[in-house]
Amino acid sequence: MTPLNRYLVPLFLATGALHAQESADIIIYGGTSASIAAAVQAKKMGASVIVVSPDKHLGGLSSGGLGFTDSGRKETIGGVSREFYQKIYQHYDKPEAWKWQKREEYGNKGQGHVAIDGANRTAWIFEPHAAENVFEGWVKEHNLKVVRDAWLDRENGVTIENGKITTIKTLDGKTYSGKTFIDTTYEGDLMAAAKVPYIVGRESSAQYNETLNGNQPVKTDKHQFDFPVDPYIKPGDKSSGLVPRIEDAGAGVEGAADKGVQAYCFRMCMTNHEPNRVPFPKPEKYDPMQYELLARYLQAGWKEVFRKFDGIQNHKTDTNNHGAFSSDNIGYNHDYPEASYERRREIIKEHEEYQKGFYWFLCHDPRVPKDIQDKMNTWGLAKDEFKDNNNWPHQLYIRVARRMVSDFVITENHLKGTLPTPKSIGMGSYQMDSHNIRRFVDENGHARNEGDIQVGVGRAYEIDYGSIVPPEKSVQNLLVPVCVSSSHISYGSIRMEPVFMILGQSAATAAVHSQKEGVSVQKVSYEKLKARLEADGQVLHWTPPAKK
Repeated sequence: MTPLNRYLVPLFLATGALHAQESADIIIYGGTSASIAAAVQAKKMGASVIVVSPDKHLGGLSSGGLGFTDSGRKETIGGVSREFYQKIYQHYDKPEAWKWQKREEYGNKGQGHVAIDGANRTAWIFEPHAAENVFEGWVKEHNLKVVRDAWLDRENGVTIENGKITTIKTLDGKTYSGKTFIDTTYEGDLMAAAKVPYIVGRESSAQYNETLNGNQPVKTDKHQFDFPVDPYIKPGDKSSGLVPRIEDAGAGVEGAADKGVQAYCFRMCMTNHEPNRVPFPKPEKYDPMQYELLARYLQAGWKEVFRKFDGIQNHKTDTNNHGAFSSDNIGYNHDYPEASYERRREIIKEHEEYQKGFYWFLCHDPRVPKDIQDKMNTWGLAKDEFKDNNNWPHQLYIRVARRMVSDFVITENHLKGTLPTPKSIGMGSYQMDSHNIRRFVDENGHARNEGDIQVGVGRAYEIDYGSIVPPEKSVQNLLVPVCVSSSHISYGSIRMEPVFMILGQSAATAAVHSQKEGVSVQKVSYEKLKARLEADGQVLHWTPPAKK
């Protein structure tokens, strides 16, 4: 199986034998954590449901390497989302889960919290296979019908009659009819195919009266070059041209709108435990010149290569981007959200080649300081993870793609509490977190990154029901709990896996209520919806206890 199994588009033509139609009360398109959370909730409420998943592996990033959960305040995570982390706890409560490490040796490392919370029977840090087992366990427990490797026909696959989606069709010719549809993809492909308004990129700060949206060359102070790095092939000689991985552009206008998309990467499950370690592979088209900026940065004195090798169980990591030049493939994903399946496949392949080359460079290039190189060569891929994918994650970290534009748009001001959120369906609490979007030459002739903003909102905040339903005059039976209606900078906080599961549950609940009430998703009684969400454990409002 190739490393791109999630993105391989069927190359066969539909035949008459494949034209069968399947029906359910709710059709969920996607294979992310939100997909399965929505399906579980739908079944709990007695609805029939079909998950039509382009993915073969379920869970998206939660099972694709992001095991060091970005969660914020745990008290705001309820319902099916909390149930997921409780099942992770149950997994690690079994001796057989500790294959490469003793439970007491692991301790209780965490991201400002305990990894395994015995008091609340939750675990917030986990290995990829443990997460996937939870999702697959739900499929069996709730007898969920999941159709895998099923790709929406984005050009002709959505039938709308009288303002409602009636069927969707996949590239293999199969059709699925339902009363309500939920788009749980990271890309928002069903939403876009249904002609729901959306945006790609950054709004200006002025559009929604925000302070952190749009182009941010001045405020980008994280994951920035800490030392001057010359970007020219011949240092100091502009006429020699730029080295790779930097654009021939300047700072631009502060706060201006653009089509930029924050960088993607693979969240890597690594290990330095030799019995389970696979050396980093050399990419097919390795070119050390692609890492020239990194070489110069290391030679200038940068030492933080291992800063985000976050420890998880069994001597493994969830390794994320860290620093000015790292696993984030800055600037190479801007066309991904709108791209064809074939073009997305090319983008994914380029990201994989880049990130494999990044690790190979650190392990083998003579310009890498010896202490860093020696340590890097103790690390590798985990042999017992992603076993059908050459131990490489099956999911690229799509931090953002399309975002719906509905009648209610969540902004920085809603997160901070300066604008009201009248119809809460769940909560978020993570900082506003956008990764870098581009790399340019500053006024001093040095490399500079732009787009990374990490600013806390100072509180846990409510997420409004209006952000997951299309505009009133748009499709009446579609919910969008992942590509929610939000500004670029507010989505940087919302886009966390626990929140996607929260919103997936709330979307399914609203879908059932819409059918019971005989109204559009926009017209669902919020009071009835609220009552059911709270009965099912969702946290809709939360105030921290007073400090003693």
